[in-house]
Amino acid sequence: MNLNKNLVLVGMMGSGKTTIGYLLSKFTNLQYIDVDKFIEKETGLKIYNIFEKKGESHFRNLEEKITLKLLKSKNKRKIISLGGGGFINKNIKKEVLNNNVSFWLDWKNSTIIKRILKSKKRPLAIISSENDLIKLISDRSKTYSEAHFKINCENLTKNMIVKQIIEIYEKN
Repeated sequence: MNLNKNLVLVGMMGSGKTTIGYLLSKFTNLQYIDVDKFIEKETGLKIYNIFEKKGESHFRNLEEKITLKLLKSKNKRKIISLGGGGFINKNIKKEVLNNNVSFWLDWKNSTIIKRILKSKKRPLAIISSENDLIKLISDRSKTYSEAHFKINCENLTKNMIVKQIIEIYEKN
């Protein structure tokens, strides 16, 4: 791998960005950063606690500041998984598209909903009905589709997803 760009994973909560990011780092020996876990470490609070105590707006501001700092750091050979809403932020999306290589981990709505519906650790899922989540997935998918590459994950194993991403990343 001789690319000097971060490999950035985008997609809905529950799409496997954390798992795939971790596996990618094992196969490539690149540093892996999960933005949500990084935010939790920096603040000492779980994401759902930030939403609960300070609101979504506060979280989104924090997410933008931290994500942009990670994306713009000197070491441009990292694997970074954004939170589900990270790529929706226009400043984050612009930085990702201009200076990084992005991959959308895409799944059927039913798969995502099964994984996240009423999840206690996902603030938006706790308060959402199945119909709310379908609308959220639909709305966000329009933005996720702007990523450089789309991986249709539905019938792939974790290792197949990782292999496909590495092959594409190495060619670009």
